[in-house]
Amino acid sequence: MNKGNERLSKLGRYEKIIPFFALFLLALSLPSLALLQNEMDCDSDPNALSASLRDEIEHEVCISERLHIVVMGASGDLAKKKIYPSLFNLFKNGFLPKETWVVGYARSKMSAEDLHKRFRDNLKVNDEEERAKVAEFLSICKYVYGPYDEEEGYVKLNKTIRENEVAGEPKDCKKHHNRMFYLALPASVFVTVSKGIKGNAMAVDGFTRVVVEKPFGHDLESSNELSEQLKQIFREDQLYRIDHYLGKEMVQNLLTLRFGNRLFQHSWTRGAISSVTITQKEPFGTMGRGGYFDNYGIIRDIMQNHLTQIFSLIAMDQPVGTSAEDVRDMKVQVLKSTKVVTMDDVVLGQYVKSSKPNATGDALYGYKDDETVPKDSVTPTFAMAVLHVHNQRWDGVPFILKCGKALNERK
Repeated sequence: MNKGNERLSKLGRYEKIIPFFALFLLALSLPSLALLQNEMDCDSDPNALSASLRDEIEHEVCISERLHIVVMGASGDLAKKKIYPSLFNLFKNGFLPKETWVVGYARSKMSAEDLHKRFRDNLKVNDEEERAKVAEFLSICKYVYGPYDEEEGYVKLNKTIRENEVAGEPKDCKKHHNRMFYLALPASVFVTVSKGIKGNAMAVDGFTRVVVEKPFGHDLESSNELSEQLKQIFREDQLYRIDHYLGKEMVQNLLTLRFGNRLFQHSWTRGAISSVTITQKEPFGTMGRGGYFDNYGIIRDIMQNHLTQIFSLIAMDQPVGTSAEDVRDMKVQVLKSTKVVTMDDVVLGQYVKSSKPNATGDALYGYKDDETVPKDSVTPTFAMAVLHVHNQRWDGVPFILKCGKALNERK
């Protein structure tokens, strides 16, 4: 086993304890990184850096390390089902800095208690000890409501955060007040919200990070335009574009499964595999968020990001290392080898209400029964596409990607 395989094998030992995008949040909030961020000015003078570190070690300088995770779009479906439950997993396992607050921001006029009711049922607890942690977690979850396109909302948000940052803080402490903004919002408001953050809510004495969620734009042109606009607002080291599907344990383990096992080195090819099917099925429809979904459809919502990421991990060759750049290069290589998809390779559909007399729940409603969906909508809620990779490993092996809503099972 070469060094690359050894590193992948070691990585696999830890993946099972990392909840949804926990590794990403840890990388942003570790005190050591915050310390390095604030010592950057000393890089040009090694003596100054050495003296600073020696002073902190010998004299036990007081350091105030506080992190605010701001969920923009806190009243939305993504925040309720994914972000807050994931942050709770980090909290209960002790993966967040000791002094951390989670501040939700959205246009909905409600209290922090109202927000808690929205996501509380999605917090998974296994025993009484974890149940007690729920109350602790809710105590650090605050809420601020305001518009996305007006300065006053961001001023109010900044005031709330700043009050937490300085409350009860010893005067002589070295301050690391860090802020991370998670944009759980449609891409259409990314730039507006980013400008509001940049102008009114940046960290004063710590780092600022901005996380943007998929879908990143509506097509290639809008994606490139969005990248250019965000680049004008934030530095690249402040901006993180993520696909939360990559945080799933099954997806995280793909690299270790493939390249950490000699069993698959010669069988993970066209000589032993006739076809590959990647499926994502949801048993529920879009009731409650059909208006949002209709602007994107199942292809932009699931296939071109989540399933394409899994496809690239399955089909790519072994990277030279485990860094993000190494893995990305191999993904790009296999995508470049993939034939452009045409309509002959695609099947699309839209769910309707069930005709069965004993149907219940979401089965009683079709996609267009949602009042927020236009009656003439042709937006697909089901899609299947066949991809063909033209390289030595996969030539002749079809990759079938399937995804849909209101189907017969969760898978």
